[in-house]
Amino acid sequence: MRAVVTAGTGRPGGRRANMKREEVQELVRLRIEQARGALRDAELLRQGGGTAQSTVNRSYYAMFYVVLGLLHTVGRVPSKHQGVLTLFDTQFVKQGVFSKEMSATFHKAFEFRLNAGYTTTRPVPLDEAESLLRDAGRFVGTIEEYPRGELYS
Repeated sequence: MRAVVTAGTGRPGGRRANMKREEVQELVRLRIEQARGALRDAELLRQGGGTAQSTVNRSYYAMFYVVLGLLHTVGRVPSKHQGVLTLFDTQFVKQGVFSKEMSATFHKAFEFRLNAGYTTTRPVPLDEAESLLRDAGRFVGTIEEYPRGELYS
């Protein structure tokens, strides 16, 4: 399955906009830049003694931003984080474009972010934050390569 740029109206499963291909390409480019920036921030936090919670947050957002870019290519961008997870799974994982492992990584990052940001029962161990950062780097890189760099074209 190739990413296709769609335009239309309607809201089921996410926002759609009547957008030109060039506008979608620009949104994708911006989301990929955001993802790369979040990865850099996560790495700087890890190296500079930032908290594990902050590293988790930026690692999750790197994945979130790149998936938003991917969803722009199919004209479906939900307004809630859970919607982004669901559409990634239905539009790309269930279709066999990306692996179930990528879905599991994204879901794990979402749960880590929720636990790190909204609960105080157990701080995130540094080794788990570092592992998530490595996973986020692979996740972003894999999506950037799909479909062979044509996210931009």
